Amino acid sequence: MNRKPPITAEEAARAIIKKRGGVIRTAEAVKSGIHPRTLYSMRSKGTLELISRGFYKLAAFPELANPDLVSVSLRAPKSVICLISALSFHGITTQIPHSVDIAVEEGKHIPKITYPPTTVFKFSKEAFIAGVESFDIDGVTVRVYNPEKTLADCFKFRNRIGMDVVLEALKLYKQNMKFKVSELLKYGRICRVEKIMRPYLETLL
Repeated sequence: MNRKPPITAEEAARAIIKKRGGVIRTAEAVKSGIHPRTLYSMRSKGTLELISRGFYKLAAFPELANPDLVSVSLRAPKSVICLISALSFHGITTQIPHSVDIAVEEGKHIPKITYPPTTVFKFSKEAFIAGVESFDIDGVTVRVYNPEKTLADCFKFRNRIGMDVVLEALKLYKQNMKFKVSELLKYGRICRVEKIMRPYLETLL
């Protein structure tokens, strides 16, 4: 009777990583029984790709759809993608983000991310928790503000990102999505920019 040869450490590691959608954190790998030496060996052979410090992806898996958003979300899972990065995610800007914009709650730990370039914005608790949506991207949960909350945030930080960017996003939002005035004003109140937003919304009605 022929016995199947025992699986190698790398084969066992691949099986574990596959179950996690092809992406794994070093700490999770070790906790799952993968020896760091196995990870380094797989990386040197090209079986694993380093996508961010401490995070690996199986090379055989498809390229990540949004590698920067995935990398940042892995490093800072409690943060939320915001402002220009969120506008880009929702397809309501022609701007190309030069960094990943993330929101963190005031008083909370600010993650240190060296790559990809990341810009951190501090939000009040009420503004931080409002309008968050979760998306599964390549097996990773990515938290992004919905379009209406994003637009309110853009009015809030208009001096940082530029009013021309805000107004372009508002026009593209009207063209490409259902124009939810009540939702926009609701988030405007939360972000304390309702009075600033209202005249611009009225011109588009």
